[in-house]
Amino acid sequence: MNAIVPPYLLARLAATEAPHLARAAQAARATLGAQRGYHPDLTRLRLSIDENGSLVAEGGPSPDRAISDAQHQETLPGVLVRAEGDDPTGDDDTDEAYDGLGVTFDLFWDAFGRAGIDAVGGTLAATVHYGVDFDNAFWNGERMVFGDGDGEVFTGFTDSLTVIAHELTHGVIEYSGGLVYEGQSGALNESVADVFGALAEQHHLRQRADEASWLIGAGIFTDAVQGRALRSLAAPGTAYDDDVLGRDPQPGHMRDYVETTDDNGGVHINSGIPNRAFHLVATALGGFAWERAGRIWYLTLTGGSLSPTTDFAAFARATLAVAVAEYGEDSEEVAAVRAGWSGVGVIDDA
Repeated sequence: MNAIVPPYLLARLAATEAPHLARAAQAARATLGAQRGYHPDLTRLRLSIDENGSLVAEGGPSPDRAISDAQHQETLPGVLVRAEGDDPTGDDDTDEAYDGLGVTFDLFWDAFGRAGIDAVGGTLAATVHYGVDFDNAFWNGERMVFGDGDGEVFTGFTDSLTVIAHELTHGVIEYSGGLVYEGQSGALNESVADVFGALAEQHHLRQRADEASWLIGAGIFTDAVQGRALRSLAAPGTAYDDDVLGRDPQPGHMRDYVETTDDNGGVHINSGIPNRAFHLVATALGGFAWERAGRIWYLTLTGGSLSPTTDFAAFARATLAVAVAEYGEDSEEVAAVRAGWSGVGVIDDA
């Protein structure tokens, strides 16, 4: 299960005895307990009749979204409540999921020519209202699933576009060959999902690299939490610092790499290192981050050169190889990629 909220954060919440967070603590315990336990279609073009009466296809493919409601059960897929082209339902979670999937589809198509998760326009399936007070969102190999949160610490997980895009990107990673969800390859899995989660928001808002927040999960904490988001690509370790949740434990450099057997070998913690590497590359190049930095990361992910157990150093070398192939050995893109990875201690400066 590729979930957005790391287990160490839920564990801190589950352990609290604060009376005002009793519901949230119970929700975290239930969420942790629950967590232990594709049909391709043709792309859909917009069709019209030109002045000569001929049928013409305009633009690119459109998403095929299908949003289901679990009705607070933990059984998938739930009841279909909004299909592609349907009017808004009036249920915030359903409509946020529908809109967020469309925005993320737009990023992958407009920036990289990819039609959805499977690249051939297959249905983008999601389920909302999963479980009772479920404190997470996840990709289960077939669909994106969103809990409502407990209302004391977490709000609904469709409240953040970056969360929706993060989970869709886990699907793209899987269809691109996959990265084993353990150790450094698992941290890369999480990082790549964060990268494109951030890029989806930036593409939607037309933000340049120096204008963006670079936050993942902004908006899913209630006002009671001292924190801006789940993670920060720009400054790992600074997203939250709360009396109950503790301080964001993400490192931003290999010297602080966390050796642990928890969380599949620290996949949510150590993803801060490649996250910061991408941020360094994107801000060094400037402009819209999806145009060059994002393109390099996307071509690295989908180019077939990665093994499922790729570690940080191998991924860094692969991004350098893509930058050289796309822009030339002496390009500023190659220099930025090299400086980004050396800036977080994954490769040497030379």
